[in-house]
Amino acid sequence: MDYALMHKRIPVAHIELDEATGSIYKINKVLAPEHLPVGVPLRKGTADRTALNSWWTDRSIPTSRSGIREALETLNISSPKMLLARCYGLSLSDQYWIKPSGCGLSWEDINFFDNAFSDDIGDVLFGHPPKGLHLDLRSPDNTSDGCLKKRWKIINGKRCLIKGGSNPFRQQPFNEAIATGIMERLNIPHIPYTVIWDDGSPYSVCENFVTSDTDLVSAWRIMQIKKKENNTSVYQHFIHCCNTLGAPDIRQALDQMLVLDYLIANEDRHLNNFGLLRNAETLEWIGYAPIYDSGSSLGYDKTAAQILAEKDILCKPYKKHHIEQIKLVTSFHWLDLTKLSDHRELISGILSTDSAKDFIDDHRKEAILSSVKKRILALEKMAADSTKKKYQMTTQDDVERNIAEDYTKNKDPQKMLP
Repeated sequence: MDYALMHKRIPVAHIELDEATGSIYKINKVLAPEHLPVGVPLRKGTADRTALNSWWTDRSIPTSRSGIREALETLNISSPKMLLARCYGLSLSDQYWIKPSGCGLSWEDINFFDNAFSDDIGDVLFGHPPKGLHLDLRSPDNTSDGCLKKRWKIINGKRCLIKGGSNPFRQQPFNEAIATGIMERLNIPHIPYTVIWDDGSPYSVCENFVTSDTDLVSAWRIMQIKKKENNTSVYQHFIHCCNTLGAPDIRQALDQMLVLDYLIANEDRHLNNFGLLRNAETLEWIGYAPIYDSGSSLGYDKTAAQILAEKDILCKPYKKHHIEQIKLVTSFHWLDLTKLSDHRELISGILSTDSAKDFIDDHRKEAILSSVKKRILALEKMAADSTKKKYQMTTQDDVERNIAEDYTKNKDPQKMLP
């Protein structure tokens, strides 16, 4: 079927979708090459179909999403990519969509920033039975990434993302609230998260920070604009790509993200959960997006013994180990760790509620507190010593395969004992 790939009100290209697979199988004409998704090159006057398909596939729910197999069976749909056309490819992360040929719809008619959307897909993704025979598939849940159970809801007029945790500890929602408190104290731009409960399970909730005038462009998309040289580190390549795009200087924002991720031992800061914001119409780069999605941290899937031992803690997006990644910080001048003097009260307040105790016992809570304290002390020493040492940028310990964690694995805490 023929569609126009649209960027808000701007026709970008004429494309054809394969009705059987949901893939883009032909690009007929590019109308506004400057508005092609970031990282999709133009070759001989047309967009690279492989690159555009990669962008389109990344727009769909990943097949590793918790509960997606059951949801697809309920919807009688073979692949998450088949859901994209049902919602015109609309998202709450950017302004791209597809317009069927001959259709009179406009962006104002159907965008999810200004118009209501159906809860049907979100209900199915959360394991609730369909409310009727005919489901309304117009939902931004069709274009939400990540592997944890999540859905969009309109709450008091705000577009909010609700996200669960993974077994066995369901710890990610609590971690999001802890990370929020840490960033508030350190004055790091961030998206605030709170914990809510549904049917005895914890979920994090945050408001959407992308507006109807902006695009969130992931670091992964940004790094596709040019090929990385073998002797260039992943970190350097990202900086080079941002400079090539003319984005505002992002080094302090990167420093703040790396410091946060060190403090909370974040294991899943992959290249699709941070990035830059730009104006969707002028294409002007606004700057680094506020930090979000920090839940896979604080030993979220490990035993208390492993948390205390800091065993098997790897990291992303640049280096495999936090002790190497924190060396990428260019300046600690902004960092005042005395602001975390109440970190014990912050963390205990979140993990000590009656509901939280069903998932986080006192032994586990004390292990988390001990780990954070140890990292604060280590970071104090690093910051004090940073003026004396110069880190040599290399590709050593670079992350080679930067993808999101798969939370669908059945993790038995008894089998994870060292």
